[in-house]
Amino acid sequence: MSNSSSLNEFLLLAFADTRELQLLHFSLFLGIYLAALLGNSLIITAVACDHRLHTPMYFFLLNLSVLDLGTISTTVPKSMANSLRDTRAISYSGCAAQVFLLFFLLGGEYCLLTVMAYDRYVAICKPLHYGTLMSTRACVKMTAAAWGSSFLYSVLHTANTFSIPLCQGNTVDQFFCEVPQILKLSCSDSYLREVGLLVVSGCLIFGCFIFIVLSYVQIFTAVLRIPSEQGRHKAFSTCLPHLAVVSLFVTTDVFAYLKPPSLSSPAVDLVVTILYSVVPPTLNPLIYSMRNKELKDALRKLRRKVLHT
Repeated sequence: MSNSSSLNEFLLLAFADTRELQLLHFSLFLGIYLAALLGNSLIITAVACDHRLHTPMYFFLLNLSVLDLGTISTTVPKSMANSLRDTRAISYSGCAAQVFLLFFLLGGEYCLLTVMAYDRYVAICKPLHYGTLMSTRACVKMTAAAWGSSFLYSVLHTANTFSIPLCQGNTVDQFFCEVPQILKLSCSDSYLREVGLLVVSGCLIFGCFIFIVLSYVQIFTAVLRIPSEQGRHKAFSTCLPHLAVVSLFVTTDVFAYLKPPSLSSPAVDLVVTILYSVVPPTLNPLIYSMRNKELKDALRKLRRKVLHT
């Protein structure tokens, strides 16, 4: 293949060669996907239907669940379909769509997690100004900014990645179209443009991470000053789920892209990719519902309504 213009399709990584293991992979991914689908759909429905959850925190949580659903739906169904049909192929346009959607959804999730950290900071450190700073108008603007900036970020990465000449074959050593794997197919130094873009992205991500860390330093300082144990417990219960989701998201992403070359191997890369692209969307609903009494009550109310219908 002389360049990317002659590419009609890419070949994704096959999880197994035997039919039995292919079906096992399909079954495992199906179970994970259905769990993510159920968990995130329940949160979206509960927040949308229960007027008590029409607050900024749950508005952002609803958007986070939508992004999680999109993230896991971008990669897992195609991988399952390939295993079921015993193929590895993905079209050139399908690969570009995966890259665009992943950058859009993961970027949006990270922006939204930053906004959610600000929401918790205002709620605990500036409670008297919460109604003004986190008004409906302000929440919609911040959410729109998160979605909009991630859209532009995604367009930039996708256009840059697929403008690079590719002549090292069409085999992507991953179960979806991941940018670092596509760059390995480059046949010129033009891939340095995308590397430079990734470095800039890393700096922006690091800036958001520092903002989240500083927000939580001030949050925990304020919480520890609360005189009553019940007040401290309530404050912590609204912050810890978000902090756990941020930790899961950041650690898996950082390890995926910044792990030492000595740790890089096809098996390790595959496990790490599953950790950052499949595990967070599946676990986030569980993390948010475990210590959240209001959300649990809304889910119980929703279940009773469904059973009595």
